[in-house]
Amino acid sequence: MNFTTLFRLKENLNLDRKTLVTLRWIALIGQLAAINIVYFILQSDFPIIETHLIILLGIITNTYLHLKIKVTQLKDFYSGVFLLYDLIQLGILLYLTGGIHNPFSFFLIIPSIVSSTFLSMGTTIILGFVTLGILIMITFFHLPLPGAEVAFVFPEYYVIGIIISIIIGLIFLSYFGIRFSGETKKRSDALNKLQLILSKEYELESLGGQAAAAAHSLGTPLATISVVAKELKKEIGENSKHTKDLDLLISQTKRCSDILKKISQKKIVDDKFLSLTTAEDLLEEIIKSFSETSNKIIDLNSRKDFNKIKFERNPEIVYGIRNFIGNAVKFSKENIIISIISDNQTLSICIEDDGPGFPVDIIKIVGEPYIKSKSNEISSKSGTGLGTFLGKTLLERKGANLKFGKAKKLGGAKVSISWPVVNFK
Repeated sequence: MNFTTLFRLKENLNLDRKTLVTLRWIALIGQLAAINIVYFILQSDFPIIETHLIILLGIITNTYLHLKIKVTQLKDFYSGVFLLYDLIQLGILLYLTGGIHNPFSFFLIIPSIVSSTFLSMGTTIILGFVTLGILIMITFFHLPLPGAEVAFVFPEYYVIGIIISIIIGLIFLSYFGIRFSGETKKRSDALNKLQLILSKEYELESLGGQAAAAAHSLGTPLATISVVAKELKKEIGENSKHTKDLDLLISQTKRCSDILKKISQKKIVDDKFLSLTTAEDLLEEIIKSFSETSNKIIDLNSRKDFNKIKFERNPEIVYGIRNFIGNAVKFSKENIIISIISDNQTLSICIEDDGPGFPVDIIKIVGEPYIKSKSNEISSKSGTGLGTFLGKTLLERKGANLKFGKAKKLGGAKVSISWPVVNFK
């Protein structure tokens, strides 16, 4: 278990002001309704004036929070202060209305649960200990329960059971809130990065089209400039002091024209590259890019690629496959084998390497974001698992099914990516 993730030490945690204001109004209206129903309708006697004054103070603080504090997000400290006040206020109300015997005593755990979901572990721990302290105090010190006209003695084991159940609820729900909000935040951050990568990929793809359009549009004015410059040179003659300037202008115009031609030609190649392709052609392009920067031996085996399925090349598939090949190059000792298997039903790409393989402690959760192995063998090279998560998510968006395991032949990691053929039709 990651200590930093569990305790959320690196997160900038805030609580939405409107959310807190709404929660406090619900609590105050509920408290006001409860004490008035018990006192005026059920005719039960308890310190009604004192309870109204305490609730009035809560209304004043919430009105101040609603009208005077203009920030949208309350910082962890200020949110914790308001929740601490709510906890103490509820504790005093329970003291005046029967203590631990009051059926509403379990509401004491709500501030800690809110804190565990939105705020830091430190704030949650403080509120948790204050809750335990209030529970103990209202167990031994409290006014009689409203409605008990004669002293009603609860069995000792019953009172202990109430305390234990509230404490268990406090611990369980607070831990659940911490884990749930932490995992939600991690996945949200990872998906935001995924969208950023995708948008950049599509921007690069569209950049080629924009460059081709620019080359086409600039061709005519450059040709005009070149023609005018040559005509001026003829008119002025060779001996003019402006001849060298005109020669420079003509040469630079020609240079711009050559550059634009190259851009146009590159776009034509890119268009072919980004259109229909086969798994073998796509993998050869990716392998070639890694061969230029790495000495690792990457072997492409397409002997079982019987169907030679053609599919549209898109950023999701390119980035996803490139990511897993990149991981194989990074962690392998020397050899990587990439196999293509296809038939009338399935297209599969299998990437194997001779590296240390997937560590035992994370093999079951590979593909989740922000995971870290304790294995010393890969600790110097391993990251947070975000790249694997992004690659897996992108490929799954295009209908792929991914499996992670151990390579039988090379002994390292194995990633199997497969698609139903119907996805490409």
